[in-house]
Amino acid sequence: MILPLDIVYRLLLATLLAGLIGMERESKHRPAGLRTNTLVGLGSCLIVLLSLESGTLGAVDPTRIAAGVVTGIGFLGAGLILREHHNELQGITTAATVWVVSAIGMAVGFGFYFHAIVTTLIVLGVLYIFGNEKIRKIFRLDN
Repeated sequence: MILPLDIVYRLLLATLLAGLIGMERESKHRPAGLRTNTLVGLGSCLIVLLSLESGTLGAVDPTRIAAGVVTGIGFLGAGLILREHHNELQGITTAATVWVVSAIGMAVGFGFYFHAIVTTLIVLGVLYIFGNEKIRKIFRLDN
């Protein structure tokens, strides 16, 4: 059984970490910004917590519920990917970000705080470094 204060801590930490990534997406005016990422991280954490709590009753395997979260987020991510008029795909990074935010929320829910924090920092680094136009030009990442 997880203590109520620990549940609150996990939900708040998942919200904070997802919110940091969501703020970056929001600043770039992407479809899935602060609110979407925050809710995905929070919801993923809550689902893991519920599966852990119900798992103590012997009725549910928490890993199966986590697998269901990943599948559901895949459908959400697919909805974020758009095909533009020049037949170019748009929103792939946003979809990938939502998927990683879900994994971060699940990590917090399972109590893997270090993993979640380090992953959040890496994601922010990737988004800022590889999203920087000067760096993209240096490495010729833009056509």
